[in-house]
Amino acid sequence: MDWERFAQQMASMARDLLAQDSVDATLARIAASATELVEGCDAAGILVVHDAKVETLTPTHQLVIDNDQLQQRLGEGPCFDAARSSQGERVFRIADLTNEHQRWPAYAPQAQALGVGSMMGFLLFTEDQDHGALNLYSRKPGAFTEASEMAGWLLASHAAVAFSSARTHAQMEHALATRHVIGEAMGILMGARHLTEHEAFGVLRRYSQENNIKLREVARRICAEGSLS
Repeated sequence: MDWERFAQQMASMARDLLAQDSVDATLARIAASATELVEGCDAAGILVVHDAKVETLTPTHQLVIDNDQLQQRLGEGPCFDAARSSQGERVFRIADLTNEHQRWPAYAPQAQALGVGSMMGFLLFTEDQDHGALNLYSRKPGAFTEASEMAGWLLASHAAVAFSSARTHAQMEHALATRHVIGEAMGILMGARHLTEHEAFGVLRRYSQENNIKLREVARRICAEGSLS
């Protein structure tokens, strides 16, 4: 592998990731970059596991979706193991699924039938009950070398930083939007019921608690309908 050229591509990719305007766009660029930068990679995607439920994000090929669904259905497989275990290996490389029938007796032969020859996975994040991994696939056994693994690891490291930054930005935007809609709803209540700011917020909070509805949703309802009737 031409590491100097790869380093230049990584630098360009890192700038590109940070320029994305949403979490989804960042994830899509991460997966696409894997197929562009990692030798032997035919398909890539991000697998998120939450309470043993699997979600496939930004797959570059149907193979990724099929493989993730297979692992969820069987409850076994390398991507599933890596994503759900914060104590386990942060990187895995399966050179040839033919040699893994004993480790995953149900999964390995069915994954081969889907067209998976070899795989790599890199843990991107662990947060509360959510675990996510970047997974790379090749249709050929032995496609991923140590150089491929190093390239994938470097990509995943950049991806994890960019993903964290994108999530933080999205959370800040969500918080600002929530604050705005709550403020607007309070203004409506203050005008309609001649309440103080403190009293208006109290009305919102009580309605939220008594009806088990999130405060932001209560505020949205008031902004849309003009009241809580």
